[in-house]
Amino acid sequence: MIQQIKHYKELQEFLNSSLLSHQELHIDLIGNKIGEMGASGLGSALANCINLSNLTLNLRSNKIGAKGVSDLGSALANCINLSYLTLELYYNQIGSMGASGLGFALANCINLSNLTLHLRDNQIGDEGSSGLGSGLANCINLSNLTLGLGRNKIGAIGASRLGSALANCINLSNLKIDLLDNQIGDEGASGLSSALANCINLSNLTLGLGYNQIGPMGASGLGSALANCMNLSNLTLLLRDNHIGDEGASGLGSALSNCINLSNLTLSLGRNKIGAIGTSGLGSALVNCINLSNLTLDLGDNQIGDEGSSGLGSALANCINLSNLTLELQSFNLSESQSFKVKSKCLKSKRLVAFENNF
Repeated sequence: MIQQIKHYKELQEFLNSSLLSHQELHIDLIGNKIGEMGASGLGSALANCINLSNLTLNLRSNKIGAKGVSDLGSALANCINLSYLTLELYYNQIGSMGASGLGFALANCINLSNLTLHLRDNQIGDEGSSGLGSGLANCINLSNLTLGLGRNKIGAIGASRLGSALANCINLSNLKIDLLDNQIGDEGASGLSSALANCINLSNLTLGLGYNQIGPMGASGLGSALANCMNLSNLTLLLRDNHIGDEGASGLGSALSNCINLSNLTLSLGRNKIGAIGTSGLGSALVNCINLSNLTLDLGDNQIGDEGSSGLGSALANCINLSNLTLELQSFNLSESQSFKVKSKCLKSKRLVAFENNF
């Protein structure tokens, strides 16, 4: 009888197991220092798990390097029934060659439909980001993809090429990309989003772009590009700690108002030097998202003041289909009385049934 789920926390225990029996595997080797040789040996064993359909592999902090991760990826191509794969590879010194090799290896997993790759802190750079994307572009059956690429020294070129490559994943419907604390800038933000607009079946998108030196042009370009994702219904944009300012906030809002099918929106815009004009402009623009029912808006640690918060509250009260609203407006220059006024204005929205605030 083929067993359904098996968990392992020791490499040798897994190597000694009945490899052909596994269908669902969770292997957690975090911090075990298995190195390049251990990763290669693990891959060789996994290649014999021909009935495997679901694999979660946590190799965080194991110093497996470029060769180790490439060997591991190549071995997984032999798991012909693999459809769900999660690889946790933080802090492994895989570099650009390792990321590229992994991408091209996984392209041979012909039945892969759900993929989660966490590669944070691996110094893959533009070359690695581009190579990874080029490989994954050949995963034609991918419908759900999560990429964790934070703190990898990725710039505008790497971000744009990653987006262009993923646009070839024609069946992609759910996509999450975390590029936190890289250096993609305006050009990278616009290039990435413009490319993703070609993912014609994309309905759920999360972009983590905090700490990326994105300014007004990048924020506006990001919004304009995503407005072309005609089937997008759920959008999360994490843009905290950039430099988008009033112009960028207004431009982003104006562009997103063209996302006609958007029903769920989360915008994290904290610490972006946004003032009253940008806050009011953003709110006024979102009123035009006529199908918006759930909104989470983080504008904390900006300079919105009483005027901006008042304009925002008045605008959001006119979102005719809004039923759930969460506002984060923590600010050094927002008075207690004004906080109450904002809340009062938002509660005038006729369809609003749930309201949370942190002022």
